[in-house]
Amino acid sequence: MANIKSQIKRVKTNEKANLANKSFKSSVKTAIKKAEKALVENDAKANELVNEAVSLIDKAVTKGIYHQNKASRLKSSLMVKAN
Repeated sequence: MANIKSQIKRVKTNEKANLANKSFKSSVKTAIKKAEKALVENDAKANELVNEAVSLIDKAVTKGIYHQNKASRLKSSLMVKAN
């Protein structure tokens, strides 16, 4: 553990951010899985779920959780399955 007060604070904020990012990543993965499942089952809500997943992926990029290239890759694979 660091001796410097500001570094101790920084460690605490990093842990909080890590938990928040982990939670958001989990929700993105869940949304993607729901959309893919709906597409396989030819569900009526499939397009709606795909749009929701894409929206969450874009939010993850804005928050700095995902890199733009990874987000593009995820969205692309989802759209290929949708079409």
